[in-house]
Amino acid sequence: MTNAIRIHEHGGPEVMKWEAVEVGAPGAKELRVRHTAVGLNYIDTYHRTGLYKIPLPSVIGREGAGVVEAVGSDVTDIKVGDRVAYASAPIGSYTEARLIAADRVVKIPGGVTDQQAASMMLKGMTAQYLIRRSYPVKAGDTILFHAAAGGVGLILCQWAKHLGANVIGTVGSEEKAALAKANGCHHVINYRNEDFVARVAEITGGKKCAVVYDGVGKDTFMKSLDCVRPRGLVALFGNASGKVEPLDLGVLAAKGSLFVTRPTLDTHVASREDLVATANDLFDVVGRGIVKIEINQTYALKDAAQAHRDLEARKTTGSTVLLP
Repeated sequence: MTNAIRIHEHGGPEVMKWEAVEVGAPGAKELRVRHTAVGLNYIDTYHRTGLYKIPLPSVIGREGAGVVEAVGSDVTDIKVGDRVAYASAPIGSYTEARLIAADRVVKIPGGVTDQQAASMMLKGMTAQYLIRRSYPVKAGDTILFHAAAGGVGLILCQWAKHLGANVIGTVGSEEKAALAKANGCHHVINYRNEDFVARVAEITGGKKCAVVYDGVGKDTFMKSLDCVRPRGLVALFGNASGKVEPLDLGVLAAKGSLFVTRPTLDTHVASREDLVATANDLFDVVGRGIVKIEINQTYALKDAAQAHRDLEARKTTGSTVLLP
């Protein structure tokens, strides 16, 4: 039998149960992957609480890495023993082993560890689509990223700095400020004791930002609109503080003909071609040392509930992995 973290009802971390589950043989286009590391992401808490509805009971988790231990009859490009990683639907990574469609995984290149892969696929591919497709960052752009010491933030800010952007990040503590500054941020704003709208205006000489990347949501979104220049973009890609209320579109006109987008990773990697291209772009910048992946916390997979508590209490920084 295989052990997994499963939920039978929505709620707090206490609904996560360590249980035995059956993992059968892969279907024709599937793989059976034995996990060596599982990624922890904020979206996991949305599935647990029911903010994003999932069928129950379910094994949660979106991201993992491991070794292929069986392949389906129609799988030709992946073999037993290959190291693979993934970060796309369907959920189910909080388990020692699982079945997954072969076209949803990518091979892990040499020079990238399983733990790095498990910790960076979802966050790193999110960073990729945000700065390459939602708003293609170019040299000279000033950008604002909320929660710059988080998993997506540390990756995106390093990457954006390499592209020549002037990177402003918000954080919630002095410790996180130092971490963000060491990972690509030119300017760091501690929102607990500074008004980030006023500081952005000060840093930019009143010109504001080309784009704001906002994964925090309710607590920051309306102020994010005040941080972008006329015809600038706010990319709302998460709801860590809660869902954003419905928006009167007239506000966008009043604040300077602004653009708002609500992108998701699933849309950007829906095709096999997009998934491989996105992952390869990420692997390239990590492989060349442009983006460094630091795993700042590890937990046993069976202790995932504690990992969720720490994540929601904002006690974690950067990437976290769960170890089966």
